[in-house]
Amino acid sequence: MIVPMEHLTLLCVASEGEKALESLRELGCVHLDLSAAASPELAEAKGELADAERAVRILEKAAKDFKAIKEIKVNNEFKEIKVVNDPNDLKDPNDSKDPKDLNNLKDLKDTKGRKTDIFEAVRNADLTDAVLKADAERTALTEQADALRQTIRTYAPFGDFDPALAQRLRSEGVPVKLAQGPGQPPERKAFFAEVLPEGWSEVPLPAERLSETQAKLSGVEARIAGITASLAAASGRVSAITDRYPGLKDKVAFAAAQDVLATQGAVSYIEGWVPVDALPRLRAKAVTKAWGLLVRDARADETPPTLIRPPKLFRPVAALFKGLGIAPGYTESDVSVPFMCYFSLFFAMLVGDGGYGAIILALTLWGWRKTRPKEGMRHRPALVRSWLTLLTVFSSATVVWGILSNTWFGASLPFAKDWATVKWLGDPTYGHMMLLCFTIGVSHLVLARVWNGVCKINDTTCLAEFGWAGVLVFMYCVVNWIVGIFSGIPSVFYWVFGVSLALVFGFTVKPSELKTRGAELGMLPLNVMSALGDIISYVRLFAVGLASVKVAENFNGMAMGLDMPLWLKIVPMVLILLIGHGLNFAMAGLSILVHAVRLNTLEFSNHKGVSWSGYDFSPFRRTSG
Repeated sequence: MIVPMEHLTLLCVASEGEKALESLRELGCVHLDLSAAASPELAEAKGELADAERAVRILEKAAKDFKAIKEIKVNNEFKEIKVVNDPNDLKDPNDSKDPKDLNNLKDLKDTKGRKTDIFEAVRNADLTDAVLKADAERTALTEQADALRQTIRTYAPFGDFDPALAQRLRSEGVPVKLAQGPGQPPERKAFFAEVLPEGWSEVPLPAERLSETQAKLSGVEARIAGITASLAAASGRVSAITDRYPGLKDKVAFAAAQDVLATQGAVSYIEGWVPVDALPRLRAKAVTKAWGLLVRDARADETPPTLIRPPKLFRPVAALFKGLGIAPGYTESDVSVPFMCYFSLFFAMLVGDGGYGAIILALTLWGWRKTRPKEGMRHRPALVRSWLTLLTVFSSATVVWGILSNTWFGASLPFAKDWATVKWLGDPTYGHMMLLCFTIGVSHLVLARVWNGVCKINDTTCLAEFGWAGVLVFMYCVVNWIVGIFSGIPSVFYWVFGVSLALVFGFTVKPSELKTRGAELGMLPLNVMSALGDIISYVRLFAVGLASVKVAENFNGMAMGLDMPLWLKIVPMVLILLIGHGLNFAMAGLSILVHAVRLNTLEFSNHKGVSWSGYDFSPFRRTSG
C-alpha cells in the first residue's frame, strides 16, 4: 500500500528552533522539502562533504594507478623509488605486517634519506585536507613539468649552450640569434650571427641552459612521484574519511533544515509531510516539547512524497524501485506485488539458462554469508538484506526455468530430455513458447485492467476498465491466430469484443466530461491497435531467451569442435567457454534491465495507470551513529 500522508506545520518558540530540529531529526518521521535551501552554512557543509568524496577518489585512484619511476636524477644525484604495479606491493621486505597495509612505505626516501610519506604524521581528522593539498601541489607541479618539457622540446635541437654567452656576444655587437627555417623539422635549427635568410623565424633565447631545465624537470618529476607514492600509501587509511560520510550528510541535511526553518516574530515554524501512522508519536513528542502542530490533508495542487509499504513477503521490491530510481505517484497504486512476481518470471525467461541461475544463486548465498551481522549488530542493513532476498528469488526462478526447459550452459541433461515440460517448451516450431509469452502478456495486462475496475467499482467508469480487459482477451486470440498458433478465432470472442468495445466507448468518459475529454473517444481505434502491440511485445521473452541459449550453444560448439589433439586443445577450449559464456551472461543482465523493466514500467503500467512520477518519502533523520 501507499501510506497516506498529512501535511504538517510545526510551530515552536523562535529561541528553541534549533533544538526543535534536533528533536525532529531524532524522531525521524517527517519529510521536509529542503530543495529551496541555499544558505552559506549549507554551501559550506556541502563543500565539506564534496571535499571528503573528492579526497576518497584521489586516494582510490592513486592506489589503483600508482607506478613509480625506478630512478630519478636530481641535480646529478639519484633517488630510489620502488617500482610498484600493485598497491599491495607497497611494503618493506623486512616488515612482517599484512602487505595490504599501505602505510608501510619505508623504502621511499629522498636524496637526503628523508621519508617521502607526507601523510605519516597526519591525524585522521585532518587527512582530507592533507590529501587535497597534496593533490593541488601535484597538479601545480604537473603543469610546471609540462611547461618544462615544452621548453626542452623547443631548445633541445640547439644543444646545451649557455644563453648568457649569447647575451654577452650581443652586448659586444655580435647579433647572435636562434632561428628555424620554414617547413623544417624541429631538429633543423641553427645559430645565425647576421641577417636571417628569407622565411626563417627567430627563436627567443632561453632563460637558462638546457641541462639546468632538464635538472629542474627531474626534480619536479621526483616530487610528483613522491606525492603519488604517499597518496597510494595513504589509501590504506581511506576508511578514516568514508567513516565521516554519514556525519557529513547529517550536517548537510541539518543546515538545509535550518535554512527552511522560517521565523516570524517570536515564533519559528517548518512544514513537511508525515505518515498518518506516525502522527501519534509526533503528537506525543509535541506535548513534551511544547510544540504547536497544524495537520491537514494534501491540497489538490500539492504532491506528497510516496511511501510504499508492501506486504512483508514483497517488501524487498522497494529496493529494486530505489535502484531503478522510480516511484509511483502518491495518488497511484502500489504495484509491488505483481511487479515482483512478474519480474521474477521475466528474469528467469530472459536469462533462459539454469546454469547461469545457479551461478547467481551461488554468489547470492556467498553474499548472505559475507554480510552476516557482526558483533553488536542484530540485522544486516535493510538495503543489503532486500537485494540479497531479491537475487535469491530471481536466481531460484531461473534455476527452476532451467529445470523445466532442461537448459544448462547451452547444453541439456540426457536423462531429462523426455520430461513433459522439456518436450512442450522445446517444440521445434516454437509455437508453445510464443503461446506461453502471449498468455503471460495478456494475464499481466488484464490484471491491470481488472484491478482498475475493482478500484472504481462504485463508479460507472469501472465498466470501461472491464471492457478493456475483454478487448485484451480478444487481441490475445488475434495475435495467436496471426502467428498460426490458433487456426481461427472462436465466434464467442467476437461477441466479447463487441460488448467490450461498447463498454469502453460508453463509459470511458462521462456525459458531463464530453467537452473536456471527448477527444479520447476519437483515439479509441488507435488505443485498440496499441493493445494488440502491447501483447505482441511480450514475445521478446521468447526471442531474447532463445538468443541467449543459441549463443551459449554456438560457443559450446566452437569449443568442442576444435580440430586439435585433446591435450593441446584444453586451454583454448576453456578460454572459449569462459569468454563466450561470460559475454552471454553479461548480455543476459543487460536484457533484464531493458526488457523486464520495460514490460513492468511501460506496458503493464500504461494499462494500470501508473506514471512513476512520484518521489520517495525521505524523512529528516540522523544517519550517523
